Amino acid sequence: MQRFVDAIAVELEKPRPLLKQVVDHASSRHEVSRDEVGRFLDEGTHELEDFEIDLLFSAQFTPTLIDQAAFAELLDGERLDDSQWNELVQKLTDRPTTARLVTEDETTHSVQLTDISIERFVKRLNLDAEIPDALAKLLNSMPPKEDRNLLKAIARRPVFRNEGTREILFQFVLNLTSEDKYDLEDVLLLFELIETYRPTGIEDLLNRIPNWLEVLENELTAAGQPKPFFAERVQELHGGGRDQRRRDGGLIDRKQRNKDFLRRLDEILAADAAA
Repeated sequence: MQRFVDAIAVELEKPRPLLKQVVDHASSRHEVSRDEVGRFLDEGTHELEDFEIDLLFSAQFTPTLIDQAAFAELLDGERLDDSQWNELVQKLTDRPTTARLVTEDETTHSVQLTDISIERFVKRLNLDAEIPDALAKLLNSMPPKEDRNLLKAIARRPVFRNEGTREILFQFVLNLTSEDKYDLEDVLLLFELIETYRPTGIEDLLNRIPNWLEVLENELTAAGQPKPFFAERVQELHGGGRDQRRRDGGLIDRKQRNKDFLRRLDEILAADAAA
C-alpha cells in the first residue's frame, strides 16, 4: 500500500499546467476572470462544496494515458484491489497531498487536494487491472523499450478487459512484432478505435471496417475539393472557375493515415480469422 501512496503522491504533486477546461469553468461557473485565476486557486477553492471541487478539477485530475503509464512498472509487480482504494485515498488525503498548478503567467499555485479529486485520480489509474501472461510477455519484448509502459497502460484500460477486444490488441501487436513494422501511432489509433466503437471481437470489427473505409474515402474526396461559395461574387474574387484556395492538407493527411491504418488492420485480423 505505501508504495502506491508514495508513487501517486509524486505524480499528483509534480507541477502541472492548469488546463483550459479549469480556467473556462472558473470563468463560467464562478465568474473568475483569467487574471484572477491564480488568486482563486490560492484563496477561493477552499470555500467550495465537494461537488463544486469535482466539477472544477475533473479534467485536471482525470489521469491521462501518460499518467497511467507512470505506474506500469509498479503494477508489474503488485496490483491493488478496488477494495483497498478507499484506504489509499484516505492516506493521500491525510498526508496531505498538494497539487502544484502552473497558470499561463508561469506562476505555480499550491492547492491542497480533497478526497474528491484524489479519488477521481486513483479510481482511473486501473490499479487492479491484470495483463494476461501472453500479452504481457509480448509487450515486454516490444521495441523501443521506452514505449513499453505506455503499451501496458493501454492494455490495462477497461475496454481491454473483455476477451474479444483483448484478442484484437494481441493479434495486432503480435503482427507488428513479427513483421518488424512497429509504430506506436498505429497502436494509439487502434486504442482510440476500440474505445470509441467498442467492438465485441475480431469478427465484429472486421464487419465494420468496410463501412468506415467508405466513409473515409468520401471524406477524402470532399476534403480535396474547396468548399462551395455562398455567392457568385465571392467566387469571382477567388478566380471564378480557377479557384486557387488551398486545401486543408493536415486534415487530408490525417484521414489518409486513418484509411491506411484501417486497411492494415483489416489485413491483419482477416488473416488471423482465417487461420
